[in-house]
Amino acid sequence: MTDVLTEVRARLDEHFTAAGITAEPVSASVTFLGAESIEVLRYGPDEDGVYRYVSLGCSRYPMIDPTEVIADQTAGPRAEVVVALRGPTPTGLARSVAVVAAAPAVEGLVLGADALVDLETPLWERTAFTAVLLGVSDIGDVELAAPLEPVTVLSATPITATEAAWVRLKGAEAMREAWRVDGVDVLNPGRPAAQPR
Repeated sequence: MTDVLTEVRARLDEHFTAAGITAEPVSASVTFLGAESIEVLRYGPDEDGVYRYVSLGCSRYPMIDPTEVIADQTAGPRAEVVVALRGPTPTGLARSVAVVAAAPAVEGLVLGADALVDLETPLWERTAFTAVLLGVSDIGDVELAAPLEPVTVLSATPITATEAAWVRLKGAEAMREAWRVDGVDVLNPGRPAAQPR
């Protein structure tokens, strides 16, 4: 049986080494009642002072819609999530990354690009960000031995409750377009909420 997490970790190390980040990542492990632990790896900083916080553990099992009856437990999409932020590590961020990564196992969520995951609580201390908007990251899929589906590493952009409401109303791409138009730096942990029109 393929050790999925070993494969994912090797792919992450390869990706960040190629990007010039050669230091061993700092690791934090978060455990939830009734679920296996999720590791959060901090890679960086890169030359722009950006750190990437990547989950490792979500892809241990395929994500399965709990309403579906599936006999084959190897079938289904697999994912991990990455949050990119500039500057020092905010207190509590690792736990929030782990909460998002544990959502498929704990709540039966299937994570995918353009999905909104609302934690309804601050992602870290003294912040207005309470949700993440998932998207395609620059980390390529991790191919696994058949019949396992590849692991997709999804970007998770922190957003405010106001922005989350906008995503529900207009969609993920409309939110990204508003950020582009307004020149919003989503890597800035202290950025104000976008005011889409």
